[in-house]
Amino acid sequence: MPPLNKNLQELFAVAQKEERLGIGLMSGTSLDGLDIALCSFSGSGLQTQFRLINFITTPYKEAFKKEVQQVFAQKQVSLEKVTLLNAYIGSFHAELILQALAEWRINPAEVDFIASHGQTIYHAPKRLHQHQNYGNATLQIGDADHIAVKTGILTISDFRQKHIAAGGEGAPLALYGDVLLGSKRGENRILLNIGGIANLTYLPADADYTNVMCTDIGPGNTLIDAACRAYFDKPFDEDSAIAYSGTVNETLLDALLHHPFFNESLPKTTGPELFNLNFVADAQQATRTLNLTKADLVATLSTFTGRSIANFIRANFNEPDIKLFTSGGGARNPFVVEYIKKALPNVTIANTSELGIDPDAKEAILFALLGNEALCGEPIAIGNNPKVLMGKFSFPE
Repeated sequence: MPPLNKNLQELFAVAQKEERLGIGLMSGTSLDGLDIALCSFSGSGLQTQFRLINFITTPYKEAFKKEVQQVFAQKQVSLEKVTLLNAYIGSFHAELILQALAEWRINPAEVDFIASHGQTIYHAPKRLHQHQNYGNATLQIGDADHIAVKTGILTISDFRQKHIAAGGEGAPLALYGDVLLGSKRGENRILLNIGGIANLTYLPADADYTNVMCTDIGPGNTLIDAACRAYFDKPFDEDSAIAYSGTVNETLLDALLHHPFFNESLPKTTGPELFNLNFVADAQQATRTLNLTKADLVATLSTFTGRSIANFIRANFNEPDIKLFTSGGGARNPFVVEYIKKALPNVTIANTSELGIDPDAKEAILFALLGNEALCGEPIAIGNNPKVLMGKFSFPE
């Protein structure tokens, strides 16, 4: 039998190592920047041992954000722009990785793999698009071959497609990492990530993975950030200063909360394709609240995020038995977090640093973990989610 080619030999060698050094990348729908988490892993599956070595978020410049926003969460965009950005983002992310490694004084040759989420530009579960002849779909750009060639590091990417191919919606993927890193027998836990979209994973105290729940809840930062960009020329509401200066409009808030998404069956996914400023404008039109001050609007949208999260937890879980751990940019939004704490007085709330997981780095860590699983793991059955390993391999040569 002829020998394996060089790429497959190296892939086999990495998978057989007792300890692997991997980089997880996350660029979310809020377009804040690229999260880069350098992690070490030993083992896989439920025996995974993990350590975060270094983490950095490299903020995106406004010019780059505007480029991506031209093709983000819109039904009609320039196909040329999508094609150009697919290559450009891959190369750009590679540059940011190399910069981070240089800052950390780590030779790229020491890194075994990169796990890249890519940049989501459109998420289209069938519940949202409702085209009879099409199923669930999602699209992330930032080609991994460009990352692999430019860094010289094996790159694993496009994780969401396997989830969809096996019957899922492509999101949330957090449950696979949450189960491996966040479970504790004897404690009912919720890991709540408030990114552009809010999602959570419920980890039961009996460690019965058939009862794990992972689902999107509704908007996280996406509407707040969009309003801040549109009306205040700010990327986000720093320290919730705008929200605290405004007054919540209960009429508009009630209309936002009555969207059919909140009554759909679980698990479910969503994105800025649904929760955007057009959605808000339609609700304002229907409730005759178009004359709200912009500060009042941000206060209302911030409360919308907090209340939709609290409503979901109250409706689905026994509050006194729950320990809630937050992560994501929204975990640093004092208005939203304060609202959740007041609305759920019987729930113990902390951020994921209590679990040894940097709340800002959590999603990047989770993709690094998915990369480790792609290399040497076995599919795990979790609830009604697809039993799959995810990720496509791009070699440097």
